[in-house]
Amino acid sequence: METSELIKKVRRIEIKTRQLSRNVLSGEYHSSFQGRGMAFSEVRNYQVGDDIRSIDWNVTARKNEPFIKVFEEERERTLMLFVDVSASGQFGSIKQRKSELATELAATLAFSAIQNNDKVGVIFYTDQVERYIAPRKGRQHILTIIRELLEIEPKGTGTDLSKAIEYMNGVHKRRAIAMVISDFMDSSYHRALKVFARKHEVTALHISDEAELNLPSLGVIPIVDAESGRTAWINSSSKSEKRKHREKMDAYSAQLETTCKSSGIGLVNLSTNEDFAKALLHYFKSHGRR
Repeated sequence: METSELIKKVRRIEIKTRQLSRNVLSGEYHSSFQGRGMAFSEVRNYQVGDDIRSIDWNVTARKNEPFIKVFEEERERTLMLFVDVSASGQFGSIKQRKSELATELAATLAFSAIQNNDKVGVIFYTDQVERYIAPRKGRQHILTIIRELLEIEPKGTGTDLSKAIEYMNGVHKRRAIAMVISDFMDSSYHRALKVFARKHEVTALHISDEAELNLPSLGVIPIVDAESGRTAWINSSSKSEKRKHREKMDAYSAQLETTCKSSGIGLVNLSTNEDFAKALLHYFKSHGRR
């Protein structure tokens, strides 16, 4: 991609996703993901009605009158985005490719995070870790992430989320908000994701495309697995072939749903031909109530 074209694309994505995060999602993001605890702020004189458990006995003894500790929410957190950049992300049939939706999703979430004073980091992965961007704050940092999303040329073609989780465990020790953006066409991640969710607040953002789920009636056509390179010829007009294909795709979704339900992981289902902002807003509101 030419530099001038890249700059224009980055700018277009920034304008769209920054406005979306500021005008629609930022407040809900804040409510949904609270701070990591309460931090000491100051001491002040005891007032009638204050909780006696908050009394600072050392200061009280020194001043010879009651003082209490005041705490406030320790807001700053880290948002880690796991972005699947495997070959299957290049598929798209109607509005956009899955990889384009992933880019807009990542950018929107990143802007929502920095508007709430959180750090943002990213792990791009296929069947290996392709790139790690350490958590930081600021607009320039988010623009760097967007540029990487647009420019990255993965070495791997398959998908192995467990490798990305293993890498995260090595570079980030503190509890984080972890959002996995993927089509989850991966059969080996379930145990790793369950263990990961015991420490981190995890959300799975499941991207799909209508034509992947329901084959169009085009007669005998080649179906190419973008990740393995294997080609299979099927009769896309056959009801039985359509049913078998749909059952295979539904199995991926069912496995993901089971893993999320059993592990307390949030799940958002997103399609390339639908408005992702509505789905995110609904999720943030329901997550915040929980």
